[in-house]
Amino acid sequence: MRWESLFADMEAQLAAADAQDRADEVAELTRAERATVSLADRLRGSRGEELTVTLRSGLLLTGRVEDVGPAWVHLLASGREHLVPMGAVVGLSGLGGAAASQDGVLRRLGLGHAVRAVARDRSLVRVRTVAGEHLGRVDVVGADHLDVALAYEDSGRPTGRSQVLAFGGLDLISSL
Repeated sequence: MRWESLFADMEAQLAAADAQDRADEVAELTRAERATVSLADRLRGSRGEELTVTLRSGLLLTGRVEDVGPAWVHLLASGREHLVPMGAVVGLSGLGGAAASQDGVLRRLGLGHAVRAVARDRSLVRVRTVAGEHLGRVDVVGADHLDVALAYEDSGRPTGRSQVLAFGGLDLISSL
């Protein structure tokens, strides 16, 4: 009789150890899976949702997630469109935990592709950098920079001058 209770106790200990091993393995697999999720994946999981983005310049932008590329997010806020480079994002509020992977062509569309789409539109934009703002039209898009044909604040008419801006310094391109 004593041996039966001894074996039962050993079985219970073994079962508890197995359960703990499984729980540890699940936790490790969960951590490993989360480590593969990018910020862009989480933003894609929040497509259609409203969130607040804190940019490195300190600007807070609240808008609805429209599209997400590997290096940019397109937001709609108060009827204006905003292209935000991922490198300018320092914080997000309202971002859910869901993630969605990128499929198809959008996966390959980097920041340059998105800025070229803005240039094709030829609309008046406000380009914010860590050093200031520029009003104008995106004129030329290079591999790592863009040229903004500057415009007057009051009329939006061209000034005849342009400003070259490095992608690395961009915070935001906003439609007007």
